[in-house]
Amino acid sequence: MSKKTIVIGSGIAGLAAAIRLQTKGYQVTVFEANSHPGGKLSEFHLGGYRFDFGPSLFTLPEEVDELFRITGRDPKDHFEYVRLPVNCHYFWEDGQKLHAHSNTSQFAEEVETKLGEPASLVKEKLKHSAYLYDRLAPLFMHRSLHKASTWANTDALKSYLQLNKLGLFDTMHGANAKQFKNPKLIQLFNRYATYNGSNPYQTPATLNIIPHLEFNRGAYFPKKGMYDITASLFKLASEIGVEFKFNSKVEEVLVKEGKAVGVKVGGDAYFADIVVNNMDMVNAYKTILKDQKQPKKLLNQPKSSSALIFYWGIKQHFPELNLHNILFSQDYKEEFNHIFNRKTISEDPTVYINITSVYKQDDAPKDSMNWFTMINVPNNQGQDWDSLILEARKNIIKKINRTLNTDIESLIEVEEILDPRTIESKTSSAQGALYGNSSNNKYAAFLRHANFSSDIKNLYFCGGSVHPGGGIPLCLLSAKIMSKMIGF
Repeated sequence: MSKKTIVIGSGIAGLAAAIRLQTKGYQVTVFEANSHPGGKLSEFHLGGYRFDFGPSLFTLPEEVDELFRITGRDPKDHFEYVRLPVNCHYFWEDGQKLHAHSNTSQFAEEVETKLGEPASLVKEKLKHSAYLYDRLAPLFMHRSLHKASTWANTDALKSYLQLNKLGLFDTMHGANAKQFKNPKLIQLFNRYATYNGSNPYQTPATLNIIPHLEFNRGAYFPKKGMYDITASLFKLASEIGVEFKFNSKVEEVLVKEGKAVGVKVGGDAYFADIVVNNMDMVNAYKTILKDQKQPKKLLNQPKSSSALIFYWGIKQHFPELNLHNILFSQDYKEEFNHIFNRKTISEDPTVYINITSVYKQDDAPKDSMNWFTMINVPNNQGQDWDSLILEARKNIIKKINRTLNTDIESLIEVEEILDPRTIESKTSSAQGALYGNSSNNKYAAFLRHANFSSDIKNLYFCGGSVHPGGGIPLCLLSAKIMSKMIGF
């Protein structure tokens, strides 16, 4: 008879965990508080426009493909994606523009032509990013940091011998400023700190590993939109026998004699041999684990940044815009000072515009575009968000108008807004932080919750708030790390 597993939450990591454990022979039931799967990786429609709710960048697609392969399926028959020829269009207010070609030679040549930095230095930067990945990924992305075996293998030994090259003793900005002279190029590479909600002026230079994923490994777009990652994995999980219970908020993890034995939902008990928590770790301990021993040090860690997103249906086509677009702040350091120190929003924020209708034309009516317009903001600490949103909206519109020489407000046909408060209420992310605990110090990787409980047997964790971190690839890897710990 199959052993039973309960997964709490159907975010991308929860789906991956369910698939992996069902494939290993467990009978998996997923309890989801919402009426749909996906967590942050969901979608909605507004007027004639379709919007992906959350994550917009897709890297390491092989981690999705693997979930199909372990069930004996060819991923190409179920989930299709394309590699982007250009990763991002960058804009500065002095009129400078830069296309970040996915081909590293093209990108390096464009940087040399537009910004005057030698192409050789750009190639060396990306080569070093690949070096960081080769040394650090086996430790920090594919294994638990909380198991002794991680630190006593050949991958670890190789890293110990190269500590001075791994960026542990410098900040991301410090390392970038040593390599490049042009402030625009430094700013471009500093931007990668935002991929896990960090401050480039504080986060360690080890995070210069991130450009490797985008340039050397490639950025991709699912042909049916980002939500197809969720939709295809949900369909896969259902086909192999995973049971889903929606509108079913878990009230408590049931613990008996130091073991997780099930969950309570709607006052009823559901029992299992294994319980996997995909809910935000902080809110889980505040709610469904409130009567258990609290990991206070981890719970009290500073949280990552959040986001303010305006979903706009724009009734005009802008040929100069691509799938990913960045309109840079003129004072990047001050922008991050506002976010992390002043806990507010700069008057000149960097604006990210994601437009899936560039690749998926039916996401917007003809001659229109669906703009996912986002700025990085502090997590929710009780700020007057209504006032901040009104002011930020004005500043974003002014910036877009200056940069693109347009009157964008007159072109907004539909609008929806997501802020840190609604991020928390809709996804149960503590303080609306997008990536759990922040990564603004060199010990941050060690200050994430393990993929297992050291106090409660048979309780495991996956998702963006635990090891190895936030974002689609790391969430998928958290499920992989966790599932390897569970035997039958």
